Amino acid sequence: MVTKFSRPLFLHGFKWLLAAVVAFLILFPLWWIFISSITPAGELFSKPIRYWPLHPTLDSYKYLIDNVGLMKKIGSTAIIVGVSILVGMIISVMAAFSFARFKSRWLTFAAAFLLASMLIPDIVTARPLYDFLRYVHLYDTYTGLIVLYISGILPFTILILQNYLKDIPVSIEEAASIDGCGFFQSLYYVTLPLLRPALATVCIVNFITCLNNFFTPLFYSNGISVLSTAITQLPLRDNMYAVPWDLVSAMGWIIILPIIVFVAVFQKQIMEGIMAGGVKG
Repeated sequence: MVTKFSRPLFLHGFKWLLAAVVAFLILFPLWWIFISSITPAGELFSKPIRYWPLHPTLDSYKYLIDNVGLMKKIGSTAIIVGVSILVGMIISVMAAFSFARFKSRWLTFAAAFLLASMLIPDIVTARPLYDFLRYVHLYDTYTGLIVLYISGILPFTILILQNYLKDIPVSIEEAASIDGCGFFQSLYYVTLPLLRPALATVCIVNFITCLNNFFTPLFYSNGISVLSTAITQLPLRDNMYAVPWDLVSAMGWIIILPIIVFVAVFQKQIMEGIMAGGVKG
């Protein structure tokens, strides 16, 4: 029987137990991918199951570098994702500021249209976009992929920044204007510093979204290969059904690792952005 004195201790222990279970469910698949990537192919399906390989090796990673062009894929991914996030954030800040600060029928319509575009599945617009990129000679180019990546992250980013900007008092910008700041000076020196938590949060979300984007580079590119589509180019063993799980795991870990590092480094900014957006003054 739980008494009134032991109830807080019981609840505290239950919360830690629940946290441990959730952490295990999240971390164990990551651990399994990692040990599968350093396990020789002949030991992957050995019985009994081993949670650490008898003969750990980095042969899978070496094979990806030597035969699959891993470094080139990392370079292409860095260029496309980096430019997409940078340009996308600049456009999103300007658009969100316009939607939040200026009132007009056309801006309201544009904001509603942008929000509605989030409801359209990518597969619906795939063929028209494919034909359009062919027509303007942007198919299988870095420029074409960057434009598509940017268009994919704009609606969500603008929506988050617009809602955050609505909570920033206009009087702060008016005071800066009285002190002699121009429009762009006020935006750069006053508004952007206040937007920092939201900017950090959407940057991290967009980084994960762009890095995991599989459909766009697969459908709109042939010669440019990024990390998310590299798994489709891994050689099969023996026959078409023999999946090289060691190489698949190694490639999966290479994709996951930057996300883990990125979130670990910027976790403070993520929490600040979430709390700032969730707590009203």
